[in-house]
Amino acid sequence: MEAELFAAYRDRVLAERDGLRKALGDLRAAQDGALRHLLSANADTEFGRRHGFAGCRNVDDFRAAVPIADYEALGPWMEAAAAGRPNVLSADPPVVFFKSSGSTGDSKRIPVTREFMRTSFFPPYYAAWANIVEHHPEAVRRPDATLNLKHDPAPAADATRSGHPHLGASQVDFGRAFGERLSAEPGSRAPWSTLPSFVDPADHPRREYVRLRTAMAHDVRCVIGINPAVVAALLHQLVQWWPRLVKDVYDGTVDGRPGPAPDPERARLLDRLAERTGAPLPAHVWPRMEVLFCWTTGLASLYLPRLREAFGFGVSALPAPAAASEGFVAVALDRHPTAGSPAITGGLLEFVDADEELSPGSDTLLCDELATGGEYHVVLSHVGGLYRYALGDVVRVVDRAGGVPRLEYAGRRTLSDAAGERLREGHVVSALHGATRATGLEIRNATCRVTGHPPRPGAPEPGADGPQRYAFAVEPFGRWSHEETEAFARALDSALGGRSDGYRAARASARLGAVVLHRVAPGGFAADWQARVARGTRPAQVKDRVFQNDDAAWRRLLGT
Repeated sequence: MEAELFAAYRDRVLAERDGLRKALGDLRAAQDGALRHLLSANADTEFGRRHGFAGCRNVDDFRAAVPIADYEALGPWMEAAAAGRPNVLSADPPVVFFKSSGSTGDSKRIPVTREFMRTSFFPPYYAAWANIVEHHPEAVRRPDATLNLKHDPAPAADATRSGHPHLGASQVDFGRAFGERLSAEPGSRAPWSTLPSFVDPADHPRREYVRLRTAMAHDVRCVIGINPAVVAALLHQLVQWWPRLVKDVYDGTVDGRPGPAPDPERARLLDRLAERTGAPLPAHVWPRMEVLFCWTTGLASLYLPRLREAFGFGVSALPAPAAASEGFVAVALDRHPTAGSPAITGGLLEFVDADEELSPGSDTLLCDELATGGEYHVVLSHVGGLYRYALGDVVRVVDRAGGVPRLEYAGRRTLSDAAGERLREGHVVSALHGATRATGLEIRNATCRVTGHPPRPGAPEPGADGPQRYAFAVEPFGRWSHEETEAFARALDSALGGRSDGYRAARASARLGAVVLHRVAPGGFAADWQARVARGTRPAQVKDRVFQNDDAAWRRLLGT
């Protein structure tokens, strides 16, 4: 049965990938078709009637009829749908509501309809696994060949006022909810995908331990994280729990309860390997590991090369899609290390220059109008009920393949703007890369925030805490001397000015002081990740943060 299921899954995944590749041959035709579909399907909805969908014949009509909107603007329509009012945003009724994966504010309620899943979600969703299926088939041939850290079934789903499930996309059983029998992700049917009865589902650290211990008894070839911070945390968990894990292997237990057969010989081997390298590594536990699947851009681009080494020689890192709870933007249809092709069949994709302020009337570009090297806000429309929705993400065009732009995630559109510098996440990550190249130093992770105070009105000097400046908490890879730390801070300050005109001007006018750098103790970022999980945040939701606004997390990182 497993062989038949794998063959059917492989055929579906590759067929969806090939369908997207074919559509990329005529970008405009595919985008016009997606727009026509959403307009005709939802012309008679409340939103469609108010915005004249019936009279829209092309993209220009649609732009003129519908302003760009963020969740705050479109939220009342979504809340009405969540309350059970029919025909608000889509003629097709919502089946579930996705929670946003954002880390601030209340969870969004994103309506998810069957038609959206059929036309906008499942094609890129299946295609996203094509590189694993085609190039690493052993990672998906068996249910226990993949450790899926993203898979997080909800023990009890929240519900909207109308009684619809309200949960994260990684918590939905697509087979049960939408009749897609092949939709189970690799690793979601592994022996550790169902928790034993003695584990409280709300006890995230214990859930993580039991999953890791159980997976140690299997020949894992692939780790899926999507969020790379979850993959990086696996190293910390091995170190933190190593004596406990090895004892469980020796005794044949799972957290002290009866489990696999005792294996004293393997337990002794694992201890010898960890002693030889100074710390346990995933490569010791799963020596035939082949691939990691997660986002490969953002802060992860700084630590992923060393992270791959910990999983084994020759392990590949394949990029997860540029996507959010609201929909897909780009999917890797080849083995480019960071970028994917635009998901043009599922909806209309529009883009606004990332250096411009995004507003309801912003001029937008279509996929074929993007410039290589450019960074853009993403505006998404699809049949599920999102219309010219500002996704909150910025993408970068890395190159063109067959004339089609390839897009990589460049960060959230969040701006840090204490003194007119208007720094984006992409500026900071790029500057960190520049500083590592300039100094030859490597880092495990980093975050930053503005410290100090601006001058008092009319006063020539700054406040008691000194001038406003960017403070960086950086965890070095290896040891840095005091001189190297100062050199990195200078290189980082220069790189920020080279990437942001606003930052350079703020430094020149002394509205911002020079960068100050704090070295984080080894394992500091992983320990902070674990602390946030222990406080109740789902592991998949604890992400790297370029701009650090959590005072407690900042103090933990600095050890103060």
